[in-house]
Amino acid sequence: MTRYEHFLRNCWYMAAWDHELIDGRLLERTVLEEPLLLYKGDSGRAVVLDNRCCHRGAKLSKGRLEGDCVRCMYHGLKFDATGKCIQIPGQDNVPPRMGVRSYPVVEKDHCIWVWMGDAALADPGQIIDIPYLRDPAWRGMADYMHYKADYRLIVDNLSDFAHLAFVHTHTLGGSEEYAFKTKPVAVERLDDGFRVERWSLNSAPPPFHRQVVRDDAPLDRRNIGRMFVPGIFFLETLFAPAGQGAQLAASGGAREYRNCQFFTPETRRSTHFFWNYLHNYDLHDPTVALSLHDSMVRGFLEDKTIIEDQQQVLDDDPDFRMNGIIADAALAHFRRLLQARIDKERASMSQQTPSIQGPQ
Repeated sequence: MTRYEHFLRNCWYMAAWDHELIDGRLLERTVLEEPLLLYKGDSGRAVVLDNRCCHRGAKLSKGRLEGDCVRCMYHGLKFDATGKCIQIPGQDNVPPRMGVRSYPVVEKDHCIWVWMGDAALADPGQIIDIPYLRDPAWRGMADYMHYKADYRLIVDNLSDFAHLAFVHTHTLGGSEEYAFKTKPVAVERLDDGFRVERWSLNSAPPPFHRQVVRDDAPLDRRNIGRMFVPGIFFLETLFAPAGQGAQLAASGGAREYRNCQFFTPETRRSTHFFWNYLHNYDLHDPTVALSLHDSMVRGFLEDKTIIEDQQQVLDDDPDFRMNGIIADAALAHFRRLLQARIDKERASMSQQTPSIQGPQ
């Protein structure tokens, strides 16, 4: 299977947090097995170019930022923000087709989004709106983690909440009763992903929440997970005193969290994982965000160990086949939906030559 058959290309992928491009940084990042250079020049506008100089293939990320342009430090070729070569030292003329590919890029809600497919189809209106990433009523700490695994295995992991009780007993989940005694209230199979809602009533607070509220009283807990193609996950979590969950959910009186996670394929067996975990209470106290961040890191590392081991199992035996259980309903739907979109895109690409945004 080639990279073109493995990935959905005509969609927006998160490529970086905005803070990764401060102070003139030339950021090297591979997305969908394509080498990218990300930067912001003097104008402050985000730029994404092919990270290979068209002359001898040197990395532009090892180059020098000049205004909104980047200069290759092998032979000095200079490229503008569109990827066009505008100067070749010692040579008066620059061939009009001399340049590198540029990619449509949008900065929104502190995220740098890149379009990896047909540039003519890149519609910024398709980028998901994430209001709590810009709303001062929510506070969090944006971060990044790298997985040595297929991004779809990470999507699988987040497609049900039952694993919380076993993988994250001492961090994000709590008692194993969460898996045995709670069932999804609803699993909605949508044309762009799925939505899963799950309640846990009159249960002990999970460790990450207990650490910041310092209260062992039983709680009603609601999780609403929303997954979008190709790999964007939001989790709304609500905690309320036992017996008051439904009322406080309706009135907005509960303590709540918003979990934003973005899975961007680096290669067929590695993934960029961007995330932020936000809360809506005690915003004056920075230790809440710090504690939640540390708890999430511990929890994600628990997932990471299992998922990277899964990848190793699949690499060692490509004939191994996983079997489904009832809890897999959402992930099975997502996998079918994603593959159908990839197949449709491949069929369309075979009938026409895509428009690649390059040097102007």
